[in-house]
Amino acid sequence: MRNRLLGSILALVVALVSSCVLRAQSAEEPRAAKPRAAGSTPDLSGVWSPPRPTINSFVPSDPFGLKMQNPPMTTWGEAKLKANRPTFGANGSPHPNDPGLICLPPGVPRIYLEPHPMQIIQITGRVIVLFEFNHFFRTIYTDGREHPNDLDSTWMGHSIGRWERNTLVVDTIGFNDRTWIDRVGHPHSDELRLVERFRRVDYDTLEDNFTIDDPKAYTKPWTGQRVFRLKAGWELLEDICEDNGKYADYEKAAGMSGGVIGHSEEPAK
Repeated sequence: MRNRLLGSILALVVALVSSCVLRAQSAEEPRAAKPRAAGSTPDLSGVWSPPRPTINSFVPSDPFGLKMQNPPMTTWGEAKLKANRPTFGANGSPHPNDPGLICLPPGVPRIYLEPHPMQIIQITGRVIVLFEFNHFFRTIYTDGREHPNDLDSTWMGHSIGRWERNTLVVDTIGFNDRTWIDRVGHPHSDELRLVERFRRVDYDTLEDNFTIDDPKAYTKPWTGQRVFRLKAGWELLEDICEDNGKYADYEKAAGMSGGVIGHSEEPAK
């Protein structure tokens, strides 16, 4: 009887240890993306968060953006980059003129550098992207329409998308030229065309590979990437840029009182 009892206890311990090992392994291994029925579109819906720590540029560099190989720039683009005064990178300034510091819309892809999650909602003919950061949103039309011929320039542009197997290809034009590509000041013009390829690599990972094509600012297209992690159970919170306690300090330091930003103004004395 005693041997049977000891055997039972030993078997239980082995089972518990094995279970813990299996759980640890499953936590480390990526889960496969959701299976889908033939002819259906992939499911990208959910709340997705960028990894931490956040990055300041899509251009390869050291973690602080101090050593960076700039994209191939035109004379116009180089002049704009020199005029931009970011808080990060080689051109970092104590008197920044970053549009984001006075709570202007960040544009795309700049908004992906904000340390806030986004939520993707798929409905018939559209993919809606809700950003926690200042409640911005994008509508990506997937109903086969083309870009309008009479587009007005906007902060987030006009987006149309199509499915290529498991990838959502998004084409966005119609930007104004008042945002930056990233937080270190890479500029763009109103000729910017952004092509993104969203793909659910596995159940918990969303990858966005994009191409920046702006012949006025860059001599050839260049690419970047952002990876997001699924946050099951998360909900977007209220985030208002102007509520940031440092907003007024940034505005004063940059000489941007009155909510006006210009790349040519002198730093505040």
